[in-house]
Amino acid sequence: MGKAEPLPGTSDICFPEVQEWVSIENSARTVFSKYGYSELRTPIFERTSVFIKSIGDETDVVQKEMYTFEDRGGRSLTLRPEGTAGTMRAIANMGVAQGEERRVFYMGPMFRGERPAKGRKRQFHQIGVESVGKVSPAIDAENIAMLVDFLESTGINGFKLKINSRGSREDRKPAEDVLRKHFEDKLEGLCEDCQRRFTTNIWRMLDCKQEGCQAGIESAPDTFELLGEESCNYFRQVCSYLDKMGIEYVIDPRLVRGLDYYVHTVFEISHPGLGAQDAISGGGRYEIVVPGAKKPLPGVGFALGVERMLIALEALGKLKDDVSLTDVFLVSMGQDALDHNMTLASQLRAAGLSVAMDYELKSMKAQMRAANKSAAKLAVIVGESELEAKELQIKNLQTSDQATVAFDDVIDFVKSNI
Repeated sequence: MGKAEPLPGTSDICFPEVQEWVSIENSARTVFSKYGYSELRTPIFERTSVFIKSIGDETDVVQKEMYTFEDRGGRSLTLRPEGTAGTMRAIANMGVAQGEERRVFYMGPMFRGERPAKGRKRQFHQIGVESVGKVSPAIDAENIAMLVDFLESTGINGFKLKINSRGSREDRKPAEDVLRKHFEDKLEGLCEDCQRRFTTNIWRMLDCKQEGCQAGIESAPDTFELLGEESCNYFRQVCSYLDKMGIEYVIDPRLVRGLDYYVHTVFEISHPGLGAQDAISGGGRYEIVVPGAKKPLPGVGFALGVERMLIALEALGKLKDDVSLTDVFLVSMGQDALDHNMTLASQLRAAGLSVAMDYELKSMKAQMRAANKSAAKLAVIVGESELEAKELQIKNLQTSDQATVAFDDVIDFVKSNI
């Protein structure tokens, strides 16, 4: 029978790799809760209008990357390409009173039909946060500090934090006019995407990674110099708060992020372990109009690619290679020993230990082979003589040391030696 492989651009995640995912997710829950964020779970697919309205119909995500289909009721649905739009739709439905703030985080699969690249799959996974309802440079800075806190909690270090400002929506038109004047005589040498973006979304030209476009990007005007005084002051306050919290950063005037909803603060974290496409996380402040809402909702947040975090951890040599689901392996020599071990297994699990055993009456050699394969630290060996003496043999599978332990002392002995 041939293998049923997953679709291209997707993959199965199984043991022991899945333990790394669980560790990252647990770190997220621990760190984000310290800042007052609670978990939100949204549907994997939404009405297409949620993304077009929120992300912007001229972005690459909407234009080229979304998985959109029509359901049996004739509704246009889209597998979520990112987490913010659906999160904002959910928060808008909950209602956010004037001056109220809602803090949520999410994690799960996203879907984009982008070019295959290292750490980028058509089904990928993100962890993200959103603080919605209030506008403050202090919230922006705290959001960035929380991102740094989370990365460090997972063991990722050696990253670079880049920040910039997109300014207010009122700043956008004058800045776009200056950028358009700069690029208008360079269009012929630019990539096809940038030629399209010149008309539809000129900010995205600054985010292009094509080699042939870099000279024009590097010589482009500093967008920060094109912003109004209010926007400049907002950004200076963000930087001041980061300085007070001891967060290291680099101001990158070419950093714009790729989505239309960003205003004011934008930021990105890169890591050298990812190669040329080195972004591991990004985010910023935004204003999003969800379908049915009269006014845009303000918020700030970020998202991280879990696959890309794992690549960074691998480059740092911090992926665990000794992961085990088993603390103790029970070896049963005979039916009476198996009966005894069924009871002992329940007692050990009730004490918080993970237990494995062979439920077939195989040879001692076969069971010890299975014990070693399970990566358990201890093997508890029970046979006829052990049952008569009411003492068990416990072997340390890493050091080969062996001890004889009375029935009543087994749980304490195992817990002290795990």
